[in-house]
Amino acid sequence: MGDTITTALPVRANTVDSQDGQHHTPVKFGTALRDQFLFDPTYRNLNQGSFGTIPAFVQTKQRSYQAMAEAKPDPFILYTYFPLLDESRAAVAKLLSAPVETVVFVSNASIGVNTVLRNLVWSNDRADEILYFSTIYGGCGRTVDYIVESTYGYVSSRCIELQYPCSNASIIVSFHSAVQQSRKEGKRPRLCIFDVVSSQPGVRFPFAEMADACREEGIMSLVDGAQGIGMVDIDLSKLDPDFFVSNCHKWLHVPRGCAVFYVPERNQGLMRSTLPTSHGFVGTPASGEKGRAVPLGKHMRDMSPFVLNFGFLGTLDNSPYLCVRDAITWREEVLGGEERIRQYQIDLARKGGKRVAEILGTSVLENEEGTLTECAMVNVALPLGVEGFEETGEEGAKVLVVGDADEAFALTHWMKERYMEDYNTYLFTFVYRGRIWVRLSAQVFLDEEDFEWTGQMLKTLCEKVVKGEHKA
Repeated sequence: MGDTITTALPVRANTVDSQDGQHHTPVKFGTALRDQFLFDPTYRNLNQGSFGTIPAFVQTKQRSYQAMAEAKPDPFILYTYFPLLDESRAAVAKLLSAPVETVVFVSNASIGVNTVLRNLVWSNDRADEILYFSTIYGGCGRTVDYIVESTYGYVSSRCIELQYPCSNASIIVSFHSAVQQSRKEGKRPRLCIFDVVSSQPGVRFPFAEMADACREEGIMSLVDGAQGIGMVDIDLSKLDPDFFVSNCHKWLHVPRGCAVFYVPERNQGLMRSTLPTSHGFVGTPASGEKGRAVPLGKHMRDMSPFVLNFGFLGTLDNSPYLCVRDAITWREEVLGGEERIRQYQIDLARKGGKRVAEILGTSVLENEEGTLTECAMVNVALPLGVEGFEETGEEGAKVLVVGDADEAFALTHWMKERYMEDYNTYLFTFVYRGRIWVRLSAQVFLDEEDFEWTGQMLKTLCEKVVKGEHKA
């Protein structure tokens, strides 16, 4: 085990404290919790889905690890770091119901996606194909483009178009149809990339059903859970994907940047190298490997090749990885556990999004089954549209057409500037299907009043757009 670092938890949320046996009142979510975070007192954070944030307790823990590294650099990096890393791996493995030997850390979800795509060896018959959905995260979509380009046609890609709001069942049907079309064209669908919760728009994706569909079709699944752990329930023992990555710094209250990367043992041999290749790489005789070079420290010698490969990539500040255990402990002992957190956030997102839509006279992006909002993010339409916009039948909605796509895009940037300069907040604002939307994140430090305030702010800004003030 690593060196013990004692930092008292600020509040206990357990109904019964395991140490003193006394009953305690769970911490109240909302404004009352805000002082445990690091915000400017005047700032409202309704965009947790982009960069996340941490409580002061976790920041203190991170700084203690950094201080240990500076106090004794060599002993800490070579000997103390790895036992501490294993404690975080064990904590996150338990949270995800995964074997500890299948989880490691990378700096973010995009690195995990890149690691998979750059390690897979594509067949020389040039028939392999990567499938993905039109809602793929932009950076991951660009990575697919690069893989296709850099392999000179050894692998191709196929985009499956989605038009929200659509049902989960229709998404699965679209996937099977794409697979059939791929094979009809003489291709071999090899891998499908899909989200846990998509970013734009911020909706829950039927990731469990998709993992089953991939198995049914004999295709590997790469689950991009950038928006995942800490927001929705994820059980990897049931999901059983071929590859899974999820940012810990968005919803799990871990410092940036940290993501858990899961590879079941059956696929670990495919992940030959980290990005970049580092000390843990074990070459083959064909590559001139003269024997496995083991870094110093007995703890490292006992690691599996997969865990060792991802354990040390050089002198980076990996203190966020060590904070995963502390963040999970804080969420359990202070916030009352994952289920309580999830339920509050999903309920607040739904109620808050509905209220913002009521104020604006618009609607929330949702399907008939109500599955898109089974997460802590909600998308609310603004009464602003793009040329060619088709009425959606919103009762009482009056949509102002602000111009073409370029003009609408410029308007979103004007609004973002107003959020920051006039209201000391920030909302992810985007154009989708002929409308301008805002994506709102619900968190434990927010309550319904924050969404009421947001709705009134958006109404005021939209009224300014009607007056043409954004053109000044």
